[in-house]
Amino acid sequence: GRFTAGIVTMRGELLDRTRADVDPDVGPQSHFASLARIVGEQRDRAREQHDVRVRAIGVACAGPIARNCETVSPATVPSWRRFQLRQHLRELTGLAVFGDLDAKATTLAEGWLGAARGAQSFCTIVVSTHVDGGLVLDGDLVDGATGNAGNVGHIIVEPGGRRCMCGARGCLESEASGSAIGSITGRPLTEPTYDIMRRTGRLVGRAAGTICTALDLDLVVVGGDVALGFAATFFNAAQEEIDSISRVGHGAAARVTPARLGDNGPLLGAGAVGIRGLRRPRA
Repeated sequence: GRFTAGIVTMRGELLDRTRADVDPDVGPQSHFASLARIVGEQRDRAREQHDVRVRAIGVACAGPIARNCETVSPATVPSWRRFQLRQHLRELTGLAVFGDLDAKATTLAEGWLGAARGAQSFCTIVVSTHVDGGLVLDGDLVDGATGNAGNVGHIIVEPGGRRCMCGARGCLESEASGSAIGSITGRPLTEPTYDIMRRTGRLVGRAAGTICTALDLDLVVVGGDVALGFAATFFNAAQEEIDSISRVGHGAAARVTPARLGDNGPLLGAGAVGIRGLRRPRA
């Protein structure tokens, strides 16, 4: 895992970025110190190199989180368990801080600048080491009861299938995530067989078709290094599965399309979370 900080303008330009690796063997405050260092670096560059004023901090974080990243427990940062990230960043910067799940942030960015630009309703599925997602309905990002909406990795796609970390069997996460594929095949993700690329696409399409039928969606944006790495073989299989299961009563099936923002998605998403926070009326 790594921390990344960047400068995103109100128009969605990514002006700068810095990364820091996450050391798995240190405590929570050491993790925060390394994040604080790159945040400080980016604030200095904003002023000195780009001549822009930083108005807010936007955060995109792996889950689970409490709403607005008040507390975060990301799998990628081992010692952060209910870590008070928002308060720490507010004390560090003196700025307004707005936070959300990384997949939801990426969803905002794809709707703003990427493959779902102009769409009022769509879902995003990110197929990487894990499987996450986000939902936009009638122009609004769906938060859910705890802020963790879009947890599509736990839709069951193979009843009685492989045991998932959540305790269920046959979740999309346990069948089609990068870590699942590695343990199923014993091969590196860079050397997949044709069959595994087709199977992964089909299972993601199965989850996507279910979501589209339930929510009346016509667009699914799929990103993450697994999906984008498996390319056309994956996307064709996903589209075939959606066509076969979610067309009933709807006419045309939903269209599946690759995410466009790639590695910049989460950073642009964090910017989008910050902008969304600034524009919302304060409670």
